[in-house]
Amino acid sequence: MDESWKSSWQRARNHEGVTRGARAFCALAAVLAWGWWAGWQAELMPVLLGVIASALTETDDSWRGRLRAQLLALGCFGLMALAVWATVAWPWALMGVLALSALAFTVLGALGERYRAIAFGSLVLFIYAALAAHTSRAGAAQATPLMLAGAAWYGLVSVAWAGAMPRAPVRFRLARLYAVLGEYLRLKALLLEPVRDVDLERRRMALALHNGRVVDALNAAKESLMSRMGRGQPPAWLQTAMHQYLAAQDVHERVSSSHEHYDLLATAFFHSDVLYRCQRVLTLLGEQSLKLSLAIQQQSLPQHGGMTSRAIEDLQAAIAHQDGIAADLVGTQGAASMARPLRSLHALGHNLAAMAGVFAGALAGDAAAQGAADHALLDREPRSLRDAWGRVRAQLHAQSPWLRHSVRLALSLLAGFALMQATSDPHGYWILLTIVFVSQPQYAATQTRLLQRAKGTAIGLAMGWAAIQLFPGALVQAALLVFAGAVFFGARHTRYVLATAAVTTLLLLGFHQMGMAQGVILARLLDTAAGCLIAAAASWLVLPHWQSRQWPRLAAQVLQTQALYLRAILAQYHSGKRDHLEYRLARRNAHNADAALSNSYSAMLKEPRSVRGNVEVVANFLRLSHTQLNYLSALGAQRGGAGADMDAADEEMASALLLSLQHLAEKLEQAQQASGARTGKAPAAPAVAQVLQEFGPTGSAPPHAPARSLMAAQLALVGKVFPQLQEQARQLVEPPHGRAV
Repeated sequence: MDESWKSSWQRARNHEGVTRGARAFCALAAVLAWGWWAGWQAELMPVLLGVIASALTETDDSWRGRLRAQLLALGCFGLMALAVWATVAWPWALMGVLALSALAFTVLGALGERYRAIAFGSLVLFIYAALAAHTSRAGAAQATPLMLAGAAWYGLVSVAWAGAMPRAPVRFRLARLYAVLGEYLRLKALLLEPVRDVDLERRRMALALHNGRVVDALNAAKESLMSRMGRGQPPAWLQTAMHQYLAAQDVHERVSSSHEHYDLLATAFFHSDVLYRCQRVLTLLGEQSLKLSLAIQQQSLPQHGGMTSRAIEDLQAAIAHQDGIAADLVGTQGAASMARPLRSLHALGHNLAAMAGVFAGALAGDAAAQGAADHALLDREPRSLRDAWGRVRAQLHAQSPWLRHSVRLALSLLAGFALMQATSDPHGYWILLTIVFVSQPQYAATQTRLLQRAKGTAIGLAMGWAAIQLFPGALVQAALLVFAGAVFFGARHTRYVLATAAVTTLLLLGFHQMGMAQGVILARLLDTAAGCLIAAAASWLVLPHWQSRQWPRLAAQVLQTQALYLRAILAQYHSGKRDHLEYRLARRNAHNADAALSNSYSAMLKEPRSVRGNVEVVANFLRLSHTQLNYLSALGAQRGGAGADMDAADEEMASALLLSLQHLAEKLEQAQQASGARTGKAPAAPAVAQVLQEFGPTGSAPPHAPARSLMAAQLALVGKVFPQLQEQARQLVEPPHGRAV
């Protein structure tokens, strides 16, 4: 029992939501305790709002990075507070400043997650300051210092927490990475099931969609590690974490690789158990990944009983048995038909054994591997003001999702402010808060968020009313307020309905403490509904970012990054296997583009049917491009292994594939430009048709050479997928008849 409690405590203290909630609990509890001790109950609400706004700007970072971010956030908060003080007496001037702030700050989100959080928190504080000012400069002058004090207090708590406990966020992200990687291994194992009439296409699509989650987890873990890498030698715990992250990258490349069409393997070995043994090894590796995830969270040694090594021994024996059968067929007609699947089976077995070795090194924290590995990571944050301005300037065009989102948000806030003024609603700023919280760059995300917001608000109002009725004592209500704040920050990234219910309860209790609860419940409900309706209408009517319009560009990025990945792989075949930064970056960019494609497809399915375009073609392209990436990953996994040779014919075929991928990517980019000439309308058909004519026939893909080696076999597989991908690309950019895309 004690061990179970200890493991639960270790998981909780390393869980990101729990640590966020604990920080908020400490900050809010200290504010309330000080307010009660000093007799400042009336001044508590502005301080609490400042704490909330500051906490909204928080991202995973080292204490140094968090200190810089908090100082930048306080500077932005000061500017927002000054703008409110200067314009609060003139509502329409205040409205204009709010719209301009939304326009400017939202575009800054293109710089990275840290800047998106600061921009979001700054807009929230602007609205909080206007709410607390009560339309007078005197009110603004009184509330602003209290809000800034609350923001500075939470910043101090956040920086101190990051300095005292830097490991928990890294552990949480690594644990989540290995958890989603374990699920990916399970889904990949389903493809190896040698059963007739199995829907392989549906399983491939599930794998492609889940790959997006794996890539997101890899990127989150990388950013968490990157923020803690200093200039000197990293501490031992960080080196171990880096090794585990690089091991996860290696496993991802190996498990995402495919050495053959699975239906061909199923047909060739239908009367053998060898594919079931491959499937068992993959399943056990997936379980090992989940156990490693749990061990990282609990800070314990992963438990495994050696079943994987025995399963690999059984697999090798089964492959040897197939070799014996093939030897008996030498000189017969069946020998030639078995050569290709048997070669792929050997490559699959080698890959599984190597993957088990990578897992063993990650489980043991292999010090030798840590010392030999290249731990360099690419920092994607802007390195100077010139770099930052260059990135912002790159978003200043009509097709930029950030610029479109900023215009949409600014116009939504203008509409919300106008409604607030027209109805003389004293709590109308909640309309604006709702718009800021639910508006997202994508239509599907906005619709999901506003439904969650409405549901959470209704639940929170009911909970707040019940708490006021059941616990009339001010001290108990203050304790519930602190608890609600902790729940809000702990759940806002994972369970938004619960988070909204918690923050609604917090605000209701806060207004009741100040004696201003009369009419708040109905006002909150109506204002939330109004804000949701405005945000929903804006996401539909104001520069909508429909996914069907983005697909030619996203598809072009997939092909271009796969070409660069293939080029990096070929360089490794010449120079020898080295997991250096350049190679890992090419691999990661290819998977990032694939993940962007799958995420876009998921968002497309939540959009109105009239704007989805040809969903079947989109699904086919996603499945084929992911399959092509699997074949390229197999080439990457074979680097430095037996049979990883390349002759002149292989080089010629690889060069042809590179040119074909780049050529198709260029044509898709041209088609995107042609169809994007008239945003919001049907693409200009003649321009698109002209681009399509240059695609060439599907037979213009690289020639299929006979598979003389593993390299040739993988290149031949890519060469067979490419014509199908080319045909789907053609259909992708053709305008549907009688319908705008």
